[in-house]
Amino acid sequence: MSDSVLFAELDAAGSKVGRVTLSVAATLNSLTLEMVDLLQAKLDVWANDDNIVAVFIEGAGEKAFCAGGDVQALHQSAIDKPGGPCDYAEAFFAREYRMNYTLHTYAKPIVCWGHGIVMGGGLGVMAGCSHRVVTERTRIAMPEVTIALFPDVGGSWFLNHAPGNTGEFLALTGASINAADAIYIGIADRFIASEHKDAVIAELLVQPWTDDVEKNHAQVRHVLRPFAEQSITASPAGQVEPHAATIAQLLDGEDVHDIIDRITSQDTDDPWLAKARDSLQQGSRLAALWIHRQLWETRHMGLADIFRAEVQLATNIVRHPEFAEGVRALLIDKDRNPVWQYPSSRDVPGDVLDGFFTAPWDSNPLADLG
Repeated sequence: MSDSVLFAELDAAGSKVGRVTLSVAATLNSLTLEMVDLLQAKLDVWANDDNIVAVFIEGAGEKAFCAGGDVQALHQSAIDKPGGPCDYAEAFFAREYRMNYTLHTYAKPIVCWGHGIVMGGGLGVMAGCSHRVVTERTRIAMPEVTIALFPDVGGSWFLNHAPGNTGEFLALTGASINAADAIYIGIADRFIASEHKDAVIAELLVQPWTDDVEKNHAQVRHVLRPFAEQSITASPAGQVEPHAATIAQLLDGEDVHDIIDRITSQDTDDPWLAKARDSLQQGSRLAALWIHRQLWETRHMGLADIFRAEVQLATNIVRHPEFAEGVRALLIDKDRNPVWQYPSSRDVPGDVLDGFFTAPWDSNPLADLG
């Protein structure tokens, strides 16, 4: 058994609470295919184990809950077979999204302790849990535009459910957000200061658990609520909500090209907006287009259809050289000088963009979801 994910069953007043620890601190607990498979298998077992009444998910160490997927492995898969099929990467996306869907639809309460860096695949895990806790050290970003990917792992769901235009702004710019922002846009539920973690777990273990799932969710809320009330003064100031009116103006473009122009041409002294502007400016214009279109096409979809749409787009992206170049420049060679295929979003041919939204196989690997 790998030690990349640790599992424990904690005695809880005659029942048990399952504890999951993502445990590869050296990579900030980034998900590998093996870790995804381990999570899926254990979640399936615990779903059918009457002794398990709730699940608690955390990351090892103080730096990160989970900093994303193992992008280097995805890059290697992409360059090993340009044009695809990219076996490892495509298996990773399909099985990761299946695990995300399992989290979103899990009957039993799952508490996610989203402490430290939460990005990419980590955000997919946290967003899918039923009780999502963020702390004073939570740092969230979806900077996929900078490596020519898109906010996946359910991002098409939770970003479309964010207030106003804030979800699309975060998707296009990769802007960094904190705990207060996460609660505002709906990907977290409670702020609790990190010093209370051990006490939270201790309280979970002494609750009067039952075989009634709804009552057990109520028990979790009963445990978390007072810790959240004690932590109010430690919460950081939000960044998204105070900028919501500006974001609405920036996203009020004639089309996606105009929106990109509005964001990248800002003359602002605001450090948060300036960093967001620069991130989009340096990112892939092709990626900005597929990010915008993915959010538009999935805006009314149910969760299972969204994951099917995401695995289709991710498969097409990993087979395309733009992704490999983005990862090379940012994470492999780290020269931060990607050679993007199109200098402007207006240079992208319509049929090229359409190709990313065309099924690359006869049967979607997530056809059986939902």
